[in-house]
Amino acid sequence: MIRDASHYRWIVLGIATFTQAASGFFVQGIGAMGIHLQRDLDLSTAQLGLLISAAQLVPLVGLLVAGELLDRYDERWVVGMGACVVAVGLCAGGLAPGYGALLGVLLVVGAGYSTVQPGGSKSVASWFDASRRGLAMGIRQAGLPLGAALASAVLPLLAVAHGWRSTLVAGGLVALLGAIVFMGCYRRPPAQTVRQSEAPRASLGRQLGDRLRMFREPSMANIMLSGTSLISVQCGVGILTVLYLHETASVGAGPAALVLVVAQGAGVVGRICLAAWSDRNGSGRYATVMICMVAAILGMVVLMTPLGRSPAIACSVLVWLGFFGFGWYGPWVAYVTESAPPGRTGFALGLAMSVNQIAIVVVPPALGLLKDVTHSFVPAWGALTTMTAVALIVSAGAERRRSHEPPRCGAVTTPSGHGTARER
Repeated sequence: MIRDASHYRWIVLGIATFTQAASGFFVQGIGAMGIHLQRDLDLSTAQLGLLISAAQLVPLVGLLVAGELLDRYDERWVVGMGACVVAVGLCAGGLAPGYGALLGVLLVVGAGYSTVQPGGSKSVASWFDASRRGLAMGIRQAGLPLGAALASAVLPLLAVAHGWRSTLVAGGLVALLGAIVFMGCYRRPPAQTVRQSEAPRASLGRQLGDRLRMFREPSMANIMLSGTSLISVQCGVGILTVLYLHETASVGAGPAALVLVVAQGAGVVGRICLAAWSDRNGSGRYATVMICMVAAILGMVVLMTPLGRSPAIACSVLVWLGFFGFGWYGPWVAYVTESAPPGRTGFALGLAMSVNQIAIVVVPPALGLLKDVTHSFVPAWGALTTMTAVALIVSAGAERRRSHEPPRCGAVTTPSGHGTARER
């Protein structure tokens, strides 16, 4: 029995953040090991990008399945077992003989990780009310760049000392620790447990109808557009930073990896600060997301000019991109949870994140192929800039139209200042 829920919610936040960082530890460190993997496995930039895509392929469907499981079962076991799958897959991957086997290992890792992202978000959302949900989500979502920063600092050193296979075993042990902590310490809010146990089960037809109606929600278009564009920028920063600094700005491999660590650390700060700001921003959470899109466009435009060849400017811009290109996720996830129909938070998170997965799967190898074919980073940054600009223009127009429309019957105004139609 949880006696002091106001204090225990912060423990839940710490647990969810740690599990997020631990489960994504290895995959988030692949970019920092790019030079070592290219050398040891004789990989092209496109093949390197495909490694990241392999870990994100299964979640295209897995996130939707995870969302359904989270609406039906306790997050404690759904998230914990998923983290265990990540751990087992990576530890077994220590025996991988080469590139093909490594791709197979990452497919298994992606299946397990499908539960961690939406499950951790739902667990935090259920413990925090709207007045602090943005801050809590920002801290929780900071787990991903935090794990990435630690992985970028540790895994390259481990690869040099003991070979690339040792990095998989290390990642597996870290993920296992995250699973143990979450399953051992997480509990649902008492009120939620009672409500879920007493809730009647809707018919299959009604459940499908409720899910299809989500696609017609005005907020869902903004969620999908902003999510796919900014997750693409995030992928670009993760996969290209070390290679760009090394080849274009003549920065050594070690210092370039350190810049990626700093950029990911800036992303940790960004996720917390931007999400906390969205709690108090009178324009709503989505306005914070749009500011991140503008900032990302400005940063990538600089990298496409001769200024991007200066080591100092390039490093500074990539840290800027780390802050906004990773920091957007905190307010974005809070916006998703507050736009979800009652009792459908898990599925809404799974749906939004599965759309992002399309970009996560396609973008890294596409950017790598662009660089291999053109022998330049300009087309890659240009493609990301164009995608983000189009998403910004379209979603800003949709947001402006919504602000001038009268509230629809049954609409609920969320704490972020947006009206969301909800079926009662």
